[in-house]
Amino acid sequence: MLSYEEIEYVAEIFVSLGIEKMRLTGGEPMMRRDIETIIRKLSALKPRLLDLALTTNGYFLPGRADDLKTAGLDRITISLDSLKPEVFKSMTGVDVLDRVLEGIEAARVAGLTPIKINAVIVRGHNESEVADFAAFARDHYVSMRFIEFMPLDSGHEWSREMVVSGREMFEQINKRFPLVPLDVPRGSETSRRYRFADGAKGEIGIIAPVTEPFCGACSRIRLTADGQIRTCLFSTVEHSLSHVVRSGATRAEIIEYIESVVMKKEPRHYINDPEFVQPARTMSFIGG
Repeated sequence: MLSYEEIEYVAEIFVSLGIEKMRLTGGEPMMRRDIETIIRKLSALKPRLLDLALTTNGYFLPGRADDLKTAGLDRITISLDSLKPEVFKSMTGVDVLDRVLEGIEAARVAGLTPIKINAVIVRGHNESEVADFAAFARDHYVSMRFIEFMPLDSGHEWSREMVVSGREMFEQINKRFPLVPLDVPRGSETSRRYRFADGAKGEIGIIAPVTEPFCGACSRIRLTADGQIRTCLFSTVEHSLSHVVRSGATRAEIIEYIESVVMKKEPRHYINDPEFVQPARTMSFIGG
């Protein structure tokens, strides 16, 4: 694991190189009891750092959301794959839906907005809930993000038949709640964003990396908790920044290493190629 000092040091270097947004992910970042301390140290990089966010399963938010805001967190994304207790338990392995919903409310009260809710839609599990999630976005004034099921599951059980396409999700929502594309440039954003045609609050985003790849616009870089740089979620190669930092390299040498790794960023994710190989480390290790 990277130490506080190492996190602070490399984060400042990344910001000096032009990184404007940071997101703390997992696994579950709030499993770390010191997450507020890490946020406080990263928040010290503002105003050069424009946006500091965190993705969580929401379980630990009740009672801690205010502390996250006080530490300097700007906004939060909460994973919520079902609104039905039995489906939620089947997909996550835990029966804590009520606790997660309580966490969403705690984040709202704390001002960790705009709140984004991520739902990975998997055929045979929660595909019938897409329009219900849209209703949830309207009722709770949140940004709902629908994500195609990607080959990053821990059991390596992914198959194309389990993928609900972004187009199918859009049609399910649009049939019940007509949508209008948001008039904003997509840039390097992963989602196609929509508002409700009737003016209701809330927002819809559809992230479709399998059926509608957006690799050409991707500008994201990932640093794992153990100090490995990943240039793509689907990389099969990792680059050890922690080794370089701990070897006594100078700041200039670390910058040179980071820049050399970024130049190796893959042009696309290769999911749709016959020879695609699923990464050995899953989302619980490399972050979203």
